[in-house]
Amino acid sequence: MKKQLIYSLTALLISLSACQNSLDLQPRQSIDAATALNNDQGVASAIIGAYGQLGGGALYGTNLLLVPDIYAPDNYVTWRGTFASYRELALKTQTNANAEAQRIWLSAYGAINTVNNALASIGSVKDATLRKTLEGEARFIRGILFFELVRLYALPWTTGTQNQQPGVPLVLTPSLTVEQAAAQVPRASVADTYKQVIDDLTKAVALLPEDNTTRADKYTAQAFLARVYLQQENYAGALAAANAVIQTGFYRLNPAVDAVFRNRNTPESIFEIQQNDQNNAGTANDGLTTFYASIPTDAAPIGRGDVQVSNTFVATFDPADARRNELLYIGYKGGNRVYSGKYTEFGANIPVIRLAELYLIRAEANTRLNSKVGAAPGDDISLIRARAGIGPIAVPTLAQILQERRWELAFEGHRLHDIKRFRQSVGTFVWNSPRLVLPIPKREVDVNPSLVQNEGY
Repeated sequence: MKKQLIYSLTALLISLSACQNSLDLQPRQSIDAATALNNDQGVASAIIGAYGQLGGGALYGTNLLLVPDIYAPDNYVTWRGTFASYRELALKTQTNANAEAQRIWLSAYGAINTVNNALASIGSVKDATLRKTLEGEARFIRGILFFELVRLYALPWTTGTQNQQPGVPLVLTPSLTVEQAAAQVPRASVADTYKQVIDDLTKAVALLPEDNTTRADKYTAQAFLARVYLQQENYAGALAAANAVIQTGFYRLNPAVDAVFRNRNTPESIFEIQQNDQNNAGTANDGLTTFYASIPTDAAPIGRGDVQVSNTFVATFDPADARRNELLYIGYKGGNRVYSGKYTEFGANIPVIRLAELYLIRAEANTRLNSKVGAAPGDDISLIRARAGIGPIAVPTLAQILQERRWELAFEGHRLHDIKRFRQSVGTFVWNSPRLVLPIPKREVDVNPSLVQNEGY
């Protein structure tokens, strides 16, 4: 009963033929999407295509998990690779021409435009049940992408303020012709961007079925809502959403810490990118395995080993912790260089959100609210620690819960976002520094006068 993401080359090709990037203001041709999406099959194909776009290297296939890690590397990771675009992010020397900032933006808005085309034609789907499901999937995909964009390209959500700082353009209609593609879409505020994210995900929860085979269902959307509310410091909302998913009983922790990274569609996985050896985010210049995997002492070379784990971070683990002993390793040529063992096969699936995260959200929210909804914080934390082979903490402090989060979710794309939420610093840059925000791609600003650039770019 897992709810995972289909990633297929066929789907990607369908999506590319069905749409153009809504912010690509120089389209080569107009697209007759109204004709292509005028029936059940056309709309369904567009949704499958959007799933395919999510799995690409610019999005969850690599960058939405990798960039937040190397952007906040202090006592965590070191970028040792030759790709200048990633090195710039690690060193905070990026400009408005940074290649990763550009491809995340373009790919995200390309996928958003795919689902916008599907939503514009949703009335052509004759079967009412199918129509609800496809609309729910479209809103889910759009909601999570606006969420990823606002966290990377805007100053962070700040509780106690109106959050009127520039967010991202809320492109909600499809680009079908050159004229429509050239529409000048300004940046909405951070407050309005989050409002749209929550609206899309809330509607997705209501529209999607409880079980949608391998695709997003209502609990997938609800799990992401928990993540969104946590980023907003809306602990009551995060607690309710996380607890609702946990209480379904549809998911359970795997017995071993590495099982979710070694097997497909395990009971713990709520949202997962589907890959295989022929169809994945990359095996040479892209893909999480390419950048995270090194050369184990007892095996042939795997990846480039560009992301080295800090020995300082390794030392924070209990020596008996299975997450240290089974998910970290020393590379063959690295001496004392440590690498993450979460991504070691190019064709393996990529977990994006899993049950352990929801236990951590529930524990944190209950602690901050001094409540015990669903379970006491100590019970939730001790479940995760027991799986890792270390002792329970009956009454954990907030600091202990946040540390548990760092260990459990390491190298899964949370680092930068958590630092901002915890009001911490990255080197000399405080949590709300403009240097911890990606630039709007220069090409987009050049063709769209209403698109305000971020400070310092």
